[in-house]
Amino acid sequence: MKKILAADIGGTKTKLALCSLNGQIEGYQQYDTDSHKGGPAVIQKLIERLKTYEGYDAIAISTAGQVDANQGTIIYANENIPDYTGMPIKDILELEFGVTVRVENDVNAAALGEAHFGAGQWSSHFLCLTYGTGIGGAIVMNNSIYRGSSGSAGEFGHMITHTRHQANGHQQAIFYEHVASTTALVSLAQQVNTNWNNGIVICEGWEQGNEALQAVIEQWSNEVAIGLASLIHIFNPPLIILGGGIMERASILSLIEQKTRQMIMSSFAHVQIKGATLGNTAGLLGAASLYVSAD
Repeated sequence: MKKILAADIGGTKTKLALCSLNGQIEGYQQYDTDSHKGGPAVIQKLIERLKTYEGYDAIAISTAGQVDANQGTIIYANENIPDYTGMPIKDILELEFGVTVRVENDVNAAALGEAHFGAGQWSSHFLCLTYGTGIGGAIVMNNSIYRGSSGSAGEFGHMITHTRHQANGHQQAIFYEHVASTTALVSLAQQVNTNWNNGIVICEGWEQGNEALQAVIEQWSNEVAIGLASLIHIFNPPLIILGGGIMERASILSLIEQKTRQMIMSSFAHVQIKGATLGNTAGLLGAASLYVSAD
């Protein structure tokens, strides 16, 4: 069976492991991406770490940014990784290591990981969303990623869910991730108490009955549900998988499901809403799964 050397490049951390095509992982390591140093430095550091492995047949990369999966290049990356847009990752790594390299967007990779080894194993169609600094999305149709006309489909975080009237008379677009990401939750909480500076603290306080946090969670969860209800009505999926650290809490996931079901038409009520099950390994396993059909 093939062994795939997989890497998952995030804005904060990069993860590496040898993955088999039945979902087994060995030699896991994690290091600081140092994304502030820019794309070329990120890839050079990755090369140095990849050289510590041996005994693999191919390389698979999951990465932040919009990806041209055919060319293995970064179509677009925001300021979190400067000078990353246009990075020809596939060409660089194939020249360096002499093996086949495949590259995928991180949320698409996570969705593929869940499709092959996690919460999506029993459904050939589903949507996957991850809630964190922003909101990432992926569309799985017939067990494959739906990419859209230019390879960038699934930017659910950039759905416009509200507008805000500006002094100049124009309307400012409010994106889904502006109001429903974990960043948005923390921002709401810190308007009340600056000590509520991460999702864990906020959720623990809410679960313990803090009244101020009850109001914060109520507002934020409504925003999450608005976006999910819209996606359910557009795609009519049998399954939605929710990932990100905040969604690992059963209480939060249950609340989100309850609110979403209150917003959808009865003819869509068959949809299942599940939490992702692979955690930090989803991107690695999803990247490795790019080789499943070739095994």
